[in-house]
Amino acid sequence: MGIIIDLDVVMAQRKIGLTELSQKVDITMANLSILKNNKAKAIRFSTLEALCRALDCQPGDIIRYEKD
Repeated sequence: MGIIIDLDVVMAQRKIGLTELSQKVDITMANLSILKNNKAKAIRFSTLEALCRALDCQPGDIIRYEKD
């Protein structure tokens, strides 16, 4: 599998929607949706930091590694 983005899980735990998070993080809904649906090929540290700040979480809550 490789790197897994659990943004959808953290968003559900925090009860925050795509629109609200998009506004808080200042990222387009399209790009946020790509992250949320685990389709992203990369993420900037500045984006990861903004997500962690908005969701009050650690990077490891959003990103994990899973062996093939």
